[in-house]
Amino acid sequence: MDERKSNIALIGMPGSGKSTVGVLLAKASGRDFVDTDLLIQSRTGSSLQSIVDERGYEALREVEEQVLLSLAVSNHVIATGGSVVYSEAGMAHLKTSSVVVFLDVSLNTVRNRIGDYSLRGISKRPDQSIQDLFEERLDLYRHYSDIVIACDNRSMERVCEAALAQLEECP
Repeated sequence: MDERKSNIALIGMPGSGKSTVGVLLAKASGRDFVDTDLLIQSRTGSSLQSIVDERGYEALREVEEQVLLSLAVSNHVIATGGSVVYSEAGMAHLKTSSVVVFLDVSLNTVRNRIGDYSLRGISKRPDQSIQDLFEERLDLYRHYSDIVIACDNRSMERVCEAALAQLEECP
């Protein structure tokens, strides 16, 4: 793995396992862990859903970009919010110090894991279905990823093992 890229950044849909796999990956790789959704909540004093409800999905994306651009860590596993890929500047910043790992799950898995997505603080247009959001984001996740891990029908531990194996092969 490129020494300048000491971080591992996880991207993917809500419910893909970024936070859970992130903690496992941090333990297994001897890195610290940071979750950008928690940084957003800490910075704003609001839950993600409150930001969306009170200020709109664009406001959540703006705060997410600010948090990402101010992130200056090394040797961390970074769990990002699902909408992080909408910020070209944020992703460029992330990629300077991180290998980006896309946790790829099917739409059915997303639906099964998140249930009522209206409570999750998901950054989407009010008229947008979860299927539309999934389809819109899929190309962005693939575009920005250095590694893609197929996560369907795998435990979080197996996803972590697959990520570690692919990270070892990274130039």
